[in-house]
Amino acid sequence: MRTTLELSTSKEKAVFLGEIFGPDLLIVIIVVAVLLFGGAAIPKLAKNLGSAKSEFEKGLKEAKTSDASADKPSSTAETKPDADK
Repeated sequence: MRTTLELSTSKEKAVFLGEIFGPDLLIVIIVVAVLLFGGAAIPKLAKNLGSAKSEFEKGLKEAKTSDASADKPSSTAETKPDADK
């Protein structure tokens, strides 16, 4: 018998999630999706999700490169002498 209060461990949570999202639930979700959207709309939906994922990853990559270039100090001074003087 436990004398202290403990939260459930991550292993117990993983088992619980595994019971919820089992293969039978995935089959039910797929059947409901086909009934709601129709068989022809599922490939279009999958294609749109794939392109959205690739655009998101592209944006993350661009943000990382722009952050990296903004962090580096400029080695050349961009001051120009005045031509009017």
